[in-house]
Amino acid sequence: MIKHKKIKIGKKYIDAFLIKLLTKNLILLKGAKGYIMCGYLDLAVAEKFGDAAVRITGVSTIAEALNTTVSSCTTHAQKIGIKEGQLIKEVLKIIV
Repeated sequence: MIKHKKIKIGKKYIDAFLIKLLTKNLILLKGAKGYIMCGYLDLAVAEKFGDAAVRITGVSTIAEALNTTVSSCTTHAQKIGIKEGQLIKEVLKIIV
């Protein structure tokens, strides 16, 4: 099962995906400048590709993802103003 929804951030939108895997859900929030993903994200690979990528943990729904904080992020994400512990609602304004 795959769920997709558009979430309005200011005058723009991000794409939010929930993909049901075997025992857990994969959560992805994608903006034009970067993305936020649950613990399935391999930050080393995102770093290698130069992505502005944010990792969140302990979430299983899109709503939970929107109400959590940055667990870790790539150096490119840091360069655009994202830091560990930052609220995801603030990060969305940066990556939209």
